[in-house]
Amino acid sequence: MDIDGFMRGYKAAWEQRDEAKFAALFTADGEYRNTPFAVQRGHDQLAEYWRRVKLQDDVHLDYEVLCATPSGGLAHWHVTYQVASEELFAIWARSTGTNLVARAPGDPLPRMMLDGVLKAEFDAGLCKRCELWWHSLPCPPN
Repeated sequence: MDIDGFMRGYKAAWEQRDEAKFAALFTADGEYRNTPFAVQRGHDQLAEYWRRVKLQDDVHLDYEVLCATPSGGLAHWHVTYQVASEELFAIWARSTGTNLVARAPGDPLPRMMLDGVLKAEFDAGLCKRCELWWHSLPCPPN
């Protein structure tokens, strides 16, 4: 696997909201660092973490490979999705540390956009370690 193959799989796993596809991208002890201070390690933790994407609808991911080496690479990615549950909205609001979207009860859930960079390291054709740096904001109203 190279960075482009990883990103194609990452895109498919996210857009299809499939935790098995996501976990299959990694070695048995592979690491996914969604933030610098949180790590999911091994297929069970990876799949458990990825299940949260089932709280998203209409997911679209685009990416550009910035750097590729035989053992890793960097990619810039951009995702949009419709928040599909109050639970996901609460997760997002807690992660921002602010109330960027003030919602009254009954207001529609926002469509979100995420912009980030991914660094991946590969071993034996699978991802050994993946680190993300990202930011999210609600999409501007139409």
